[in-house]
Amino acid sequence: MEPPWGYGPEDGPAVWGQLSSEYLLCAVGNRQSPIDIVGAKQAEVPAVVFHYQSMMLEVQHNGHTVEVASTSENWIEVGGARYDLTQFHFHTPGEHTVEGRPFDMEVHLVHQDEEGALAVVGMLVRRGGAHPVLDDLAEQLPEPGESLAVEKKIAVAELLPEASRIFRYEGSLTTPPCSEGVQWFVFETPVEVSAAALAAFEAVLGNNSRPVQPLNGRELLIDKDPAP
Repeated sequence: MEPPWGYGPEDGPAVWGQLSSEYLLCAVGNRQSPIDIVGAKQAEVPAVVFHYQSMMLEVQHNGHTVEVASTSENWIEVGGARYDLTQFHFHTPGEHTVEGRPFDMEVHLVHQDEEGALAVVGMLVRRGGAHPVLDDLAEQLPEPGESLAVEKKIAVAELLPEASRIFRYEGSLTTPPCSEGVQWFVFETPVEVSAAALAAFEAVLGNNSRPVQPLNGRELLIDKDPAP
């Protein structure tokens, strides 16, 4: 069982590294996430190709976030490497910022390859018009410790922006144990969610965001063309 942690003053991001030796990287790591995305260099980089399909909903609140399990074959391909989607989850407010600008929510789509290496796709969310998936999910949010299996399919591909370039950098998990070596792919174009749906997420999640971490000289890239 993992040592307890949270987002309050006594167990939150400022003290994660002190709560357990397992969480030491949260305090001393130099390739941590999230970051303020600023000064990205445009580069010729392998496209992130999404192979997403519809799936049944399995949703749980693990005490830190609402997590949706991948119940069908969903994966991304980057430079010939395949990363399978394991789950996606939510943070309110958003964790990454862009040139200091915060967002109302962020969705993290967590992928893993055969060797266990992680690739996380970050999707920035702001209050605005209704979203075809997020507004629907807002009506299916379990309370902490609860889980739901809903006899309804969602189209995972419809989560994503219609066209967007992608920021890329090497970082970490944004929660303990803050493991590094995570490949991050953050959409430049945010998506919108209705005010009512955002309020529903905020009510269930509270504030579950880690502040931005120093870039420490890491390379931050953005591709020249929108994701296919």
